[in-house]
Amino acid sequence: MSDRKNLCVLVTDVIGGERLLAPLGATEAAHAVERCINRIDRAIDSNGGNIILRQPGFIVATFERSDSAIIASCEMLDRVLSLPPLSGTQLKVRIGIHYGLVESGAGGDGVVGAQRLLQTCKPGQALASSTAVMLLTPSARHYAGAEALTSDAQGTLDWPVFVIGHRVGQVTSLPPTARISQRLRLRHQQDVMFVEEHRPIVLVGRELGNDVVIIDPRASRQHARIERRREGFVLIDQSTNGCFVSINGDEERCIKAEELTLTGSGRLGCGFSSKEIERDLVFFDIV
Repeated sequence: MSDRKNLCVLVTDVIGGERLLAPLGATEAAHAVERCINRIDRAIDSNGGNIILRQPGFIVATFERSDSAIIASCEMLDRVLSLPPLSGTQLKVRIGIHYGLVESGAGGDGVVGAQRLLQTCKPGQALASSTAVMLLTPSARHYAGAEALTSDAQGTLDWPVFVIGHRVGQVTSLPPTARISQRLRLRHQQDVMFVEEHRPIVLVGRELGNDVVIIDPRASRQHARIERRREGFVLIDQSTNGCFVSINGDEERCIKAEELTLTGSGRLGCGFSSKEIERDLVFFDIV
């Protein structure tokens, strides 16, 4: 895997092992947790996942496709639940799934988002962000709930959250409110790309691992990203010099450490004015 890449991230941990310490002792309790981990490992491996972080009772894995991560999570839930209880305790897993940027060392928004989801899970539950669910193919959509959760715990997150599991969905597609039919077209020098269902996040910056590589030295290595969300296409600045944006010919606006929804068409300067005659300008329009 390259140092920075958009992937589907699955984070899982085993719940209940501490209740086995008193009746079984530390060694047998650890063995029980390890049996769960072995089943998690098999689900990840059989679905083409890559484990990027492993700690006792805790795993972070990445998948190229959301379908693979979702199916792996269903297999984990079933395989762990099939284990017999020990001393009256049924070990369970929690699973958080999010699509986003993954950096070397198990960092990046994708990993952070999946971990935040994990913290809101109940034992035996798998939750996925709308960012991951919107990338599911029709054949896998039935693994996701038909409607987003509305509990207080999930309300603190940045995106709608869906329960994942066998038979939780009653439809083969997302509800209309969760769907964006439009695409955002980006033009930079001779390159054209789209922010769309199959590429919901585009990275912009001076570093070669970005989707749009800006050569100008005023741009930061990881300058900004553009995300496809339910409400539209959002520019997120994460730079030193800011993003200079002109939309539909309006007065230029500079954002630093802020978000801006992109509408219509316009120009983006990374660390420099969008009014400059500059080969590193990024042009965008909704199509």
